[in-house]
Amino acid sequence: MATDVLGLLIAVIVVAASVHDNAVGIALLDRVAADNPSVTKGWVDAGFKNAVIDHGAALCIDIEVVQRDPGSKGFTPAPKRWIAEQTFGTLMLHRRLARDCETLPASSASMILWSMTDVMTRRLTGATTPTWRGPPSAGTRAPDAPPHA
Repeated sequence: MATDVLGLLIAVIVVAASVHDNAVGIALLDRVAADNPSVTKGWVDAGFKNAVIDHGAALCIDIEVVQRDPGSKGFTPAPKRWIAEQTFGTLMLHRRLARDCETLPASSASMILWSMTDVMTRRLTGATTPTWRGPPSAGTRAPDAPPHA
């Protein structure tokens, strides 16, 4: 998954877990470069090697590997990497993505696109969905509350 600095989706590719990170990274860079020619910088985690960096350079995208600070202990968000992790967390709020029940990778990719459409729409409109945990809305009252005067 490729996101912008706000955590909004730029491109997504879904593959089997057995596919190496470099192969996925190269395919994702191709998609990003084809659909978004203005992208000139990318941050990746340490799972990506020189092949992705070299391929990015061929596409005029500067790829930088974000390393964890060696002196840090416990959980510390990696610089720039937390944006993608936040997007993964936001996607998990859509229940269908919490379990992998799709048969085809294209179906999973479509569900991610639908979920990000929902996220972007909510950000644009400021809409929220009431949950069972939230306080009652203004139009409802608790059964034991006295009626309004």
